[in-house]
Parts: sequence; C-alpha cells; structure tokens
Amino acid sequence: MHKMLIDQLSFIVTYLRLEKKDMHLVNLLFFLFAFFSCNVLAQYTRFNTSVIPVTKDAKTSLHKVTWFLKKRTWDGEPYYLVDLDAPFTWQDCVVRRSPIACGLEEGCRFPLKCDDNFCKEAHSYINPTCPSLNNITSKYGCNICAVTPSNPISNSCKLSQLTTDLVQSYGTDGRNPSIVSYPPFGTEFVVSCAPSSLLRSFPKDVTGVASFSWSTLSFPRQVYNPKVTNKFVLCLPNSSRSLGAIFLGEGPFYFISFPNVDLRSILSYTPMVRKSKKSLGYYIGIKKISIKEISIPLPSLKSGSVKLSSVTPYTTLRSDIYKAFVTIFSMATKSIPRLKSVQPFSYCLKSSGVGSVEKGFRVPKIDLETESGKIWTIYGDNLMKRVGNGTACLALIDGGSKMKDAIVVGTFQMENNFLYFDLVNQKLGFSSSLLARGTSCSNFNFTEIPE
Repeated sequence: MHKMLIDQLSFIVTYLRLEKKDMHLVNLLFFLFAFFSCNVLAQYTRFNTSVIPVTKDAKTSLHKVTWFLKKRTWDGEPYYLVDLDAPFTWQDCVVRRSPIACGLEEGCRFPLKCDDNFCKEAHSYINPTCPSLNNITSKYGCNICAVTPSNPISNSCKLSQLTTDLVQSYGTDGRNPSIVSYPPFGTEFVVSCAPSSLLRSFPKDVTGVASFSWSTLSFPRQVYNPKVTNKFVLCLPNSSRSLGAIFLGEGPFYFISFPNVDLRSILSYTPMVRKSKKSLGYYIGIKKISIKEISIPLPSLKSGSVKLSSVTPYTTLRSDIYKAFVTIFSMATKSIPRLKSVQPFSYCLKSSGVGSVEKGFRVPKIDLETESGKIWTIYGDNLMKRVGNGTACLALIDGGSKMKDAIVVGTFQMENNFLYFDLVNQKLGFSSSLLARGTSCSNFNFTEIPE
C-alpha cells in the first residue's frame, strides 16, 4: 500500500519535472507525502480491522455495500452487490486515461496492461461461457487487460477491461468506526469497468459487484492492512431498515448488546473446503442434517458440496434432499395449520402458529452437523419467511435434480449469523442465530469516533 503511494508521488514528481514546474511545488509534495505517511502508520498502529456497512434491498432481498469510492452521484453513494464467488470487483464505469496521477481528478483510473500480474491473475478465472478474449492482444496490443465481468443474477457477462480506482475505508477498534485517510486521495485497488447494460436485474441503486471470494483480486485481499486482510466477517441484516456489518481483519468485534463480549468467543469452527486452487466460492462439509434428531437422507452428498452463496436469497436443495426434508418437517409441524403455497415457496403454514423470536417458535430448529462435528443450528427466524396474509413459508427452494451443488446455503439462512471467514487457516467460524443470544447483526455501533 505504501508502495502505491510512493508510485503515485513518483509519477507526480516526474510529470512536474518534465513539464519544468516550480521545484518548490515538488518539495511541498514530498513534505505532504511524509506527513500523510506518518498518519497512515499511526492508523495502522491503532486499527487492525476495518468495517463496511451492509444493507438489504427490500425488493430483491440481495445485500449490498458502499465504501465511499471516489465517485459522486446525485442520488447518493453507489452500492455494490456482495458476491462470495466473483473473481474481481467491477463497477459501471468507462476507462479514461489521464495525463496526471490518479486521484488528482475525479474518476481518474489507470488501465492495467496485459502483462501485469493482476491481469494474469484475472485471466486465470475466465468463465468459459463469457465472450472469448482471443485476438484481443493482436487487436489492441498489450496496452489493455481485457476481462469479462459477470452479473451473478442474470448469469450474463460483457467484455471490458481491468483498471484501478480509489477507496477510503473505515477502521475500527471493534466498537466504532473511524475514517482512515489514505493519502493523498485514497487506496488504489484493482477493479474492472463494465457497461451499464450489465446492471440489469440488479437493484436500481447498485452499480457493480464487490468480490469477497478466494481470489487474490477480491476486495478484502486488496484493501487495508496486508497483515490481516485474509480474514473477514459477514454479518447480514434481516431488514432493509437496518445496517449489518462486514469486517476486514482480525477483530476484536463488540456489539452494543454485549459491550464486553468479543463475538469471536462465541464461534464454533469448521474447515472450509476449496475444491481447487482456482475455486472461488466457499464450501463446507456437512455430515448430517437433522430435525428433532431425525436425520435427513443425504444421498451422494460429498464433503465440501455445501456452498455458501451471497447472491442466492434462500437455501436451495437438490430435489431428492428437498423432498426428504419437507416430508420430515411436515411431520414435525403437523399441529400447525397448513396454507396454500406462495411462490417461490411450496410449504406454507399459518403464521400465528409458527411463533416468533419474542414468544418462542413452534417450528423445530434444524441442526447441521459440520465436518468438525460442531453444530450450526438454524432457528425459526432463519427458517420461516413471513409473506403476508397470515402466512409463513419454509424458506427453502427446490433446485431441481440437476443442481451443480446439492445444497446452496442462501442469505436468508445467513442473516443475523456472525460468519468469520478465516482464509489464512481455511476455516469458517459461525455463531448460529445472534437473535437467540439477544443481539443481531444490526447491533454494531456505527457512530463514528474521531481519528
């Protein structure tokens, strides 16, 4: 990160010298650089974690973040869809070359060349269903890095190019955020531009995708303190009216409800399975799924085939597993009146008979026994979706018989769960529902403290 700042300063000084500018200005820039570098070092000493607010889109149930990119819109800050499977971050933008250093003008970007290591990394994740990159170099030379950003909702992709942009982050002591000012204008990170047409099917205020995958081009691996960016926390809110939190780094993590409890202390851990070196998504092994100690048959479910997805609203099961689940669940809830199904769900009950967090749920909890033997429990608040008209539906989807992954855990089941992705040790920390502990993902104090 400091190297990026030095490169920026070197570029400015070289430009000024070539243009025969006043050397007093050059000296001033060196002074400012030294001052700001000391400020960054002080911030590193104070914080080892940063925090990003995350919100839920009311219409699509997708979760989105904003991190105060150096971009201005009349409607407020742009949002980015959280994607645990994207090879790199992309946004709606047009690459324009600038004769001055990035950050000295709005929207300045430095396009990457084809021989850049980041470009080579991006090309190792090429989606075979996307437009071919063949003959791009022969047409444009090595002056650009052609990539194919993908829309995870529509499964469409477009031809574009890799560039750089700037971001400012909020550091945190685990209790409150504080702006971390990266001089001179923000931290540079690699991002792909994409045409506006790729935004179709996104919420109207979402202008791109934020990558949180295994990729070395993912957002957590590029931004903030290099010593801690290989760990991040996903704590998704269950309402569009409240903020959840994504943390980058080691922690600690304290919520308002439990000011003296580091949330790391309540976590259980299980290994994360990476199917190959180029596998981007996160998988965990599940030994058993049970309802009231009755096991759900999991035919041909191999360890590591349970995927975590931030772009799948509801957990999706292969047909044979789904039907077995509903059979046992219906037996366990036979005392609750069944109602007509409401799309996209097929098993619905009378809402008043389901119960609530405050009064207790009458539907059974679901226990997922992980590869480590630890139990991830899904309670009623992550199991039953209230759809109106006195109806609550089992928030699981029949994905058909040809699903690539037999079980895909969706965001409804992850909401108000504290999920700690430790990429260094390849393990997932999980809390089960925070509501069962009297707190939630909306209990982080986003009141900013002075630098």
